[in-house]
Amino acid sequence: MCDSHRRDFLVRTGLGGLLLTPLAAALSGCKTGNWPDGMAEIKWDRDTCNRCSMVISDRRFACEVRGGPDNVAFKFDDPGCMAFWLKEKAEKYPWMADPATKVWIADFDSKSREEMHWLDPKRAYFVTRTSPMGYNFAAVAAPLAGALDFTDMRQHVLAKGK
Repeated sequence: MCDSHRRDFLVRTGLGGLLLTPLAAALSGCKTGNWPDGMAEIKWDRDTCNRCSMVISDRRFACEVRGGPDNVAFKFDDPGCMAFWLKEKAEKYPWMADPATKVWIADFDSKSREEMHWLDPKRAYFVTRTSPMGYNFAAVAAPLAGALDFTDMRQHVLAKGK
């Protein structure tokens, strides 16, 4: 009788596990945080900038470029690092000029790491703010007095040098 109860228990447990497996698989595909479609998650305080190798900690200045045949992601701690990297790597990664290449930049006004808003740099406005690498630009969604567009910000950063 004891073997019969054990067998019943194992059968019920096994069936329950089989029924829960699709649910577990579906949930494991859920994104953590609010990352835009196609954007690789930035692991705060662990991922490093592809240009300067500094750890990406200050969410207000984070940026990412993703594309190419391997859909590779490049992450940055400062809009200035991204501007220089785009110039320095244009020949090595010609896919950057492809309209399918995705670029994101953090909205400086995002409330927290959990409530990040990501902007298309070409539609963002760049304002002067002290940034991690001292290029001193941050992206915002709405125009403010003295704000620059992406092209002007990039030219300003490149002229400054570093």
